[in-house]
Amino acid sequence: MNTAPLRVFIVDDEAPARSRLRELLGDLSTELPNVVVGEAANGQEGLALLPAAAPDVALVDIQMPQMNGMEFAQHLGALDQAPAVVFVTAHGQYAIEAFEVNALDYLLKPVRAQRLAAALAKAAATGPASREALARASHGPRRYLSVAERGKILLVPVAEVLFMKAELKYVTLRTSEREYLVEESLTSLEQEFGAAFVRVHRNCLVARRAIRGFERAGAEDGEGAGWSVLLEGCDERLPVSRRQWPSVKSIANA
Repeated sequence: MNTAPLRVFIVDDEAPARSRLRELLGDLSTELPNVVVGEAANGQEGLALLPAAAPDVALVDIQMPQMNGMEFAQHLGALDQAPAVVFVTAHGQYAIEAFEVNALDYLLKPVRAQRLAAALAKAAATGPASREALARASHGPRRYLSVAERGKILLVPVAEVLFMKAELKYVTLRTSEREYLVEESLTSLEQEFGAAFVRVHRNCLVARRAIRGFERAGAEDGEGAGWSVLLEGCDERLPVSRRQWPSVKSIANA
């Protein structure tokens, strides 16, 4: 029975490092049939090119400009068929422990052929890591939120999001330009971005920087404190619950 070769995508900002991985993969082709289906020099380029390449595994450098490898891997969760990820790193022991605790596979530079073969085989067998595991191993919040649209990954800068509202199993992201839907929980988003957003209602977080004031409004769902929050760049009035009113008001008065 013929087995299709493993489809591999390489993301590394250093051309010599990408070349080294291609050479190693070529050396391993008899032992582990594989084909390099694409490569990128940074995370953003990788997110633009990877969906069409449909790899089984992505070899991803950790330290890259614009977007590091950990954030890149988290955005792959927006895809219906996300590849497994093997990180390539020169990080110290602290970062390596984070990978091991969260069951994330990694290769230390300089990469060795047999270690690469073992990592690829493991990745192909276990599939993609969970978004939660990747978030736990990351240092700091993401700079972007990712949305899958028509087979592509759109990046929404967190700095442009005015509010996040939970609706059924989705969260709506609102910028001054448009709305996006993401399949993430409002609770996890609050945990990650609590320094930049504040909860105004059980189903809504708003950007602290966007709050411009409040106006009197009717009670909402029996919880309303009689106030709505006004956001710069958005005409929609968002109700503030009685429970959240003191903390939201304190931000505006700070």
